[in-house]
This record gives sequence, structure tokens and C-alpha cells, in this order.
Amino acid sequence: MKLLLDTHLLLWAAGVPQRLPKSARLLLSDDHQLIFSVVSLWEIAIKRGLGRTDFQVEPRRFRRGLLENGYRELVVTSDHAIEAGELPLLHRDPFDRMLVAQARVEGLTLMTADAVLARYGNPVRLI
Repeated sequence: MKLLLDTHLLLWAAGVPQRLPKSARLLLSDDHQLIFSVVSLWEIAIKRGLGRTDFQVEPRRFRRGLLENGYRELVVTSDHAIEAGELPLLHRDPFDRMLVAQARVEGLTLMTADAVLARYGNPVRLI
């Protein structure tokens, strides 16, 4: 299974894995392809710049660590942008909406701890 982690899960998996529910830790330890989106790096950079305390990781170092640990990087395409624009407004966060769009277009499972984001249904999986 190809797993796209939303930004918070990505931060938790890399920095504080004990914050992840046991079910998520098990999924991440299985033989699944782990994917991160450049959208998450963009979100981290923006929110870090705004002084958000939950986004204080340095994006370049974070990306390097993800790649070194076997994560695959997913770039944004025009297909993703079009899909994001066609999503119903269940969630207003543009970063999260793009992650849903990417998961749909690429056939990925988007893992999240955000119950509002999970309202999009398949391919979003609430952990």
C-alpha cells in the first residue's frame, strides 16, 4: 500500500512517534511505501515563518531526513491542482485539500488524525 501522510502525521512520525496511535505506528512499520508531499514542506515553511510552535522543524533538513529514511517525495502537478479545485468545501485548509487531491489522483491512501479531513472518505484514512 502507498501511504501519503498528512503534515501533522509526518511531523509526528519523524520527531515524536509516540504521538502516533498504535495502529498508525504498526502501519508505518509494515512494508508500505511511505510518501510525503512537497505541500507538507510548503506548509511547514509557511507556518514556521509565522512562528507556529508546532512547525519549528527546518524544512530542508526535514526533507533530507525523510528521503534518507526511504520516503518518496510527491510533487504537485496540474492534475492535482484541478482536482483540489473540484473538491467539495468540507475542509477549508488549502494544504489539506491539496493532499486529498494528490491522494485521489495518484491512488494513494492519505493518513490523517484530522476528523474533518476524513469526511472526504476514500482515499482518506482516519487513524
